[in-house]
Amino acid sequence: MESSAPVVDVGELPGSPRACAHRDFGLSYQVIWDFVSISNNLEDMRRAWAKLFGISGSQWLILMAIADLDQGNGVSVGEVSQKIHAVSTFVTTQTKILERLGLLNRVPSTADARVVLMSLSGEARAKIERLSPRWEALHEYIFSDFDAEALNDVKAKLERLKHRTKQAMQRVVDES
Repeated sequence: MESSAPVVDVGELPGSPRACAHRDFGLSYQVIWDFVSISNNLEDMRRAWAKLFGISGSQWLILMAIADLDQGNGVSVGEVSQKIHAVSTFVTTQTKILERLGLLNRVPSTADARVVLMSLSGEARAKIERLSPRWEALHEYIFSDFDAEALNDVKAKLERLKHRTKQAMQRVVDES
């Protein structure tokens, strides 16, 4: 008995060498350049926000990561390092500076004294609160063309791209 299912040439499946051989990568290259442009714009905004605090863009990123991650018990250097994709020694050095500036609290974990837990100081929270209306207006403007469903779709696709670029980066390292 013959099957009525269509015959699929595996060489034409997405991602197969033959399917990719005729693909025009111009559009994907443009998307990558758009990511570069967006990244540069975000970097410039980060530096501008940091300037309002009298700190560097990297220090601002660390403060924002702590604000995002802290659920009331503080966050570890490791968690911040992972969030911002930086080595822990860099985060440790920068958070000590932020502590001296009065923007951060650092305390040993009660569960493991080797772990330092960080949280925003009252001064940092107050400064961020004062800037909150400007921050929210920018976010509203940037994402004004996206309803919740569209934004969730973009987020899911970006997560896949983030995962694939990490794998691709590892392939480049392995082949070097």
